[in-house]
Amino acid sequence: MERAGEVRPLLPPQGPAGLSSAGAVCILLKSALGAGLLSFPWAFGRAGGAVPALLVELGSLVFLVSGLAVLGYAAALSAQPTYQGVVRAVCGAAVGKLCEVCFLLNLFMISVALLRVVGDQLEKLCDSLYPNGTLSGAPLSPPWYADQRFTLSALCVFVIFPLSVPKEIGFQKYSSILGTLAACYLTLVIILKYHLQAESLGWPEPSQPSRSPSWASIFSVIPTICFGFQCHEACVAIYSSMRNQSFLHWIAVSVVSMLICLLIYSLTGLYGYLTFGEAVAPDVLMSYPGNDPVVIVARLLFGVSIITIYPIVVLLGRSVVRDVWVTPKHRAMVVPEVQEQRSRVALTVTWMATTLTIALFVPDIGKVIELIGGISAFFIFIFPGLCLVCMTGTRTLGPRKKAALITWGVLSVLGGAFVCGQSAALAVLGLLR
Repeated sequence: MERAGEVRPLLPPQGPAGLSSAGAVCILLKSALGAGLLSFPWAFGRAGGAVPALLVELGSLVFLVSGLAVLGYAAALSAQPTYQGVVRAVCGAAVGKLCEVCFLLNLFMISVALLRVVGDQLEKLCDSLYPNGTLSGAPLSPPWYADQRFTLSALCVFVIFPLSVPKEIGFQKYSSILGTLAACYLTLVIILKYHLQAESLGWPEPSQPSRSPSWASIFSVIPTICFGFQCHEACVAIYSSMRNQSFLHWIAVSVVSMLICLLIYSLTGLYGYLTFGEAVAPDVLMSYPGNDPVVIVARLLFGVSIITIYPIVVLLGRSVVRDVWVTPKHRAMVVPEVQEQRSRVALTVTWMATTLTIALFVPDIGKVIELIGGISAFFIFIFPGLCLVCMTGTRTLGPRKKAALITWGVLSVLGGAFVCGQSAALAVLGLLR
């Protein structure tokens, strides 16, 4: 018999055996360890130093873990396998429709940002292989096959597309392990480069911040941190694929994933900032020499890391498109395997072709990350807060416990609205400059 306040797992694990705890941690961690890793040294500099940036990280971590816990609880309560399905079931059709629109926009922009980062690394790699020279006073251009438009397109067709076609998210656990190790290598390179820079490269001492941190500068990095830690869009799909779907087990998976992510992000941001100071580029790898062999390997491996995230985003995007276009009546119908496969391939091709076209014409990834960070506040703060308030109102709880949970849910919604509004304001000001 179910005890009061206890939620039994209602979702049958997807796949033949379900996702193990280690596999769930790897996919959740890899969903967060993405393009935002390159921007954390820049965020540390913009915040005015390591201390205020680390405090913002720690404060955000409380809401991050809380959001994951609420979404796992809501997924078990509603028996829905997708994020948007959970919000629709718990908060109602209107909020669910808003979630679908925000989800689709956010996933699409994340896909563009991921391809943009991969394109930047490919361009830098090609520059190191084919350095610009001159012939009779005229500059030499690299061969056509070293052009970013060709290399990124070829990579999408021959590597990213095959990884993006599979139906289940459990398939991504193998590539996620490789991607996580690649991100860890990047962090290790940044740490070693900081300690060895004076002896091996003869760089000047890293420039220290010339200004004291202000509240405006501290708050301005919250969207970047939100973009870096966001994995909430994938957490419901991961939870529904797990063998062990108990709530306490999900809490443990979430906490372990976020602590590992916090360690990697903090070390990368700290040592990248100490190396370059406020002069660090929004993409920290662009601040290093292009012909350094260790940095070249880091670019290659980080490209692998980004490539392993893109299929997860595509999988989530397909589920949202299906929910947006398919009526509730047809949503419950069993789709023939052949028809489902054709639809899946067509959606994947369309999604990849569109995001690739836009990524080839985006000049600056920093502005995109700021905007995505604001939208991600919906999934980290606002929707989990709304779910908590709605679920608390339908459960039999003590008055103090209910008041505390509702208060936390309201604070989460207000915090998310602040981050989203601030990000939008920064994006508009950036366009007006």
